Amino acid sequence: MIEKNVSLNQQAQPSIMKGDNMSNLEVEVKFYLTDMMHTRKMLLDAGAIFDEKSLEINNRFEDDHASLIKNGALLRLRQTNNQTLLTYKGKVPNPTGDCKVHEEREVTVSDFDEMSGILRSIGYRPVQRYEKIRETCRTENVLVCLDQMPYGSFMEIEGDPEMIRKMAESLDFEWKNRILTNYLAIFEALKDKYNLDFNDVTFDNFRNVRIDFESCLHLFVAG
Repeated sequence: MIEKNVSLNQQAQPSIMKGDNMSNLEVEVKFYLTDMMHTRKMLLDAGAIFDEKSLEINNRFEDDHASLIKNGALLRLRQTNNQTLLTYKGKVPNPTGDCKVHEEREVTVSDFDEMSGILRSIGYRPVQRYEKIRETCRTENVLVCLDQMPYGSFMEIEGDPEMIRKMAESLDFEWKNRILTNYLAIFEALKDKYNLDFNDVTFDNFRNVRIDFESCLHLFVAG
């Protein structure tokens, strides 16, 4: 059984593209964190309410022709502490503003393995696994995610572009240092720079890998 999931990031979408179905847009930016606990304390001091921290296990699916990635799309099956989500992300024509904007459609499914089997049956197979430890909070009409990736820590802010920038600057982040790419694209750049010989972005794979992300930050910030 599949049920439509109305996620937090769908509840605070900006009106940046008139005429489109706004409920299916995700607008966000990321920032690299040198001190996650300091940022978390600032959010708490501002009245943020944090949800339970969760380990996310994601499988990215693709067909035999790599059609999704060639078209800038993503098909992902995610397992967290208490739910399984199937997500499609796609390009948005002529996005505007200083944030990353894409179409997002997401449903909650009852069984991770069974959904994987369904996707395989219709021509999609898992081609990449990536992990993340995420803690989220709601404040100032935005969704803030504190993410521990295997290669570094980040803050992701989703919502209206004006409110996103306001939140970032209230936490002492310079707007020019925002990151507009996704975690898998960041990994691909790190993979090239450090000659990594694996494809899955897991904590186990990075256990003995030393990444100096600050030295690579110029590759990702919007400027």
